[in-house]
Amino acid sequence: MSENVMVFIWLGLTVLFAVIEIITVQLTTVWFATGAFASMLLAICGVKSLAVQIPVFIVVSAAALIITRPLVKKFINRKIQPTNADMAIGKTAIVTVPVNNEDGTGEVKLNGTVWSARSENGIVIGNGKRVKVLRIEGVKLIVEEI
Repeated sequence: MSENVMVFIWLGLTVLFAVIEIITVQLTTVWFATGAFASMLLAICGVKSLAVQIPVFIVVSAAALIITRPLVKKFINRKIQPTNADMAIGKTAIVTVPVNNEDGTGEVKLNGTVWSARSENGIVIGNGKRVKVLRIEGVKLIVEEI
């Protein structure tokens, strides 16, 4: 293939990978766009051999992935925020329906909201007792009597 054709092929791949990246916003093809751009630069500089351009594409793409992926993951994962339900953990609630794991009953009131509840250790907790929320499993609070 001629030198000019390979420049346009690598340019097309660079644009394609960049467009996919912009559409998905998942950091899945940005490294391939970098590798394609590097191979395009080789073609512009007169390196006509695909035996050189393709390995450069692979090596540059892999290097970009290895170098930047840990940094990118670090910044993306910072956006995780606890939900309102997570804020219930460690709080005190009042039993409104006796908590009995064997019967599958139990409700507690926490900050004005009624939740289904189960006892951490299987002990029946009577109506009106104060309990501490240990964790959330599905839509049920796992509690222990205070």
